[in-house]
Amino acid sequence: MGDNLLQIDDLTLHYGGSQILNGISMAAAKGQVTCVMGTNGVGKTSLLKAISGTHPRSGGGYRLDGQEIGKANAHMLAQRGVAYVPQGREIFPFLTVRENLETGFACLPKDQRVIPQEVFELFPILKEFLGRRGGDLSGGQQQQLAIARALITRPKLLLLDEPTEGIQPNIIKQIGEVIKLLRQRGDMAIVLVEQFFDFAFELGDHFVVLERGKIKLDGRAGTIERDRLHAAVSV
Repeated sequence: MGDNLLQIDDLTLHYGGSQILNGISMAAAKGQVTCVMGTNGVGKTSLLKAISGTHPRSGGGYRLDGQEIGKANAHMLAQRGVAYVPQGREIFPFLTVRENLETGFACLPKDQRVIPQEVFELFPILKEFLGRRGGDLSGGQQQQLAIARALITRPKLLLLDEPTEGIQPNIIKQIGEVIKLLRQRGDMAIVLVEQFFDFAFELGDHFVVLERGKIKLDGRAGTIERDRLHAAVSV
């Protein structure tokens, strides 16, 4: 099933004087989708920010591919293979699709700064729209662009924050298929924060439910009944 690419132990995170994450320990393995679930405001996005380095953790251990990560910022973690697709997508509306994709080059060595053909196989629409401005795409197309940009960095760990939010059903289905294909490759661990229960339940190999900054439930697919998981994320 692959070894744990990501291992965090007793992770804490504060915003100013408020403690948002309280002793989170979890792992994510290559070739698997680890779903982080829970109601709004429980710390799911904060957890991804800590893992991606976009908000520094206050304490706790963090190992990536067997190496202890100290106080690394987002750029350093991107160079080490962590790609983060934030909630709200954060593409550049005035740049073309091609230029948006090329912003993924920043953490790559010069000789790797090409858009892999695989990106267009996964997201054919982007090939058609290379010259269009990002702001002219639909929400679903922007989400595809944001995931494609993350893949350009050749990540070992892909962090996806609410990729289905506000997106039409046919593109939700496409994004689900892309996540399945990436999982099948077996060289990447995927951490998915997702409110859309059916989407998460279908894709998840491992489920972690947060409540008030702590882990409420943690288990593998097949060991947690659907109803129990649904109840845990519905309160």
